[in-house]
Amino acid sequence: MITLFGQTYAWNDPEILLLGAVALIFVVLLVLILRSVNRSATAAEPLMREIGWLSSRLQQLGDGQERLAGGLHHVSEAQAVSQTAMLQVMEQRLAEVQRQMTEALHGTSTRTARSLGELQTRLETIDKAQANIEKLSGNVLSLQDILSNKQTRGAFGEIQLHDIVQKALPKDAYTMQATLSNGRRADCLIHLPNPPGPIVIDAKFPLEAYEAIRRADTPRGVTEAAQAMRTAVRAHIRAISEKYIVEGETADGALMFLPSEAVYAELHANFPELVREGFAVKVWIVSPTTCMATLNTMRAVLKDARMREQAGAIRKELALLYADVDRLGTRVESLDRHFGQAAKDIEDIKISSEKAGKRARRLDNFDFEELAPDTPAKVIGPTAAE
Repeated sequence: MITLFGQTYAWNDPEILLLGAVALIFVVLLVLILRSVNRSATAAEPLMREIGWLSSRLQQLGDGQERLAGGLHHVSEAQAVSQTAMLQVMEQRLAEVQRQMTEALHGTSTRTARSLGELQTRLETIDKAQANIEKLSGNVLSLQDILSNKQTRGAFGEIQLHDIVQKALPKDAYTMQATLSNGRRADCLIHLPNPPGPIVIDAKFPLEAYEAIRRADTPRGVTEAAQAMRTAVRAHIRAISEKYIVEGETADGALMFLPSEAVYAELHANFPELVREGFAVKVWIVSPTTCMATLNTMRAVLKDARMREQAGAIRKELALLYADVDRLGTRVESLDRHFGQAAKDIEDIKISSEKAGKRARRLDNFDFEELAPDTPAKVIGPTAAE
């Protein structure tokens, strides 16, 4: 028997059994609750350690980000200084090239204008000389007094040739009494560019044959004098072709200078076959007048060649400038790639930092509530019927 609240109950009474069962359940629940609280405290310790480790890592990331920002700022400043210096050097180089080009073009235009003026003067001289051809032809007899022998005639021809060449060409464009590789000495060597290359002018004066033609008063004498003229001129043409046309050294032609307009006119008037034979072996016969015209043409060729050389120098400088600009563009592209890579790395760091911050905030918002004991079961009193 058991007494509760002033009443006595049997041990096997249903109410007593129910009350005992409730008390047993309460004890079991209390034990389970205590065990659960113990396990929760044990499980929270590693989580707290992870939270502390994440906080330290976030601090390190923040410090690294600050150092990286400072380094990038320093690199940006250094790059700005380097780019400014490079642009200044480039501007100076462009200004220098522009100045050189301006000076070269100004000098070229001045020399070209001067050359055209000189060419006009030479053409006027040629016109005057052509007007005096008939007068010179009538003065052939005076040559007999001046040119009494071959040596004198040779010296006269060389002097006249030198005078014409000196007036027509600059000093560095010709050489008098030039020796070729075959040992032959040319009266004058004109230094023309390739093609055609250096060309020889040799002074010849078949005066005896010409005088024989002038003195002949019979058909037989005229024929014999004409044959002597052909023989002398052919010998001169052949000698010039063999001596002064050197393959790989001179032009493939040469000039035969006749110091007399009268002899030149006689050849073209009565011996055209000799002129054609000279053409065949590339020996061109010239008189003082036509020699002056030919030399002025050579002068124009020389000026054109020198202008091409100057244009080549300008193109070379422009090529160097283009290479500098291209190299600068390549380096700027490389620098841009470096900046792009740095910006990408910063963006990745920002993304990682944001993710870590979000995770930390989620961990910080976790709510670890204490588990409170359940409310005790209400004791049911005995029914009235009992």
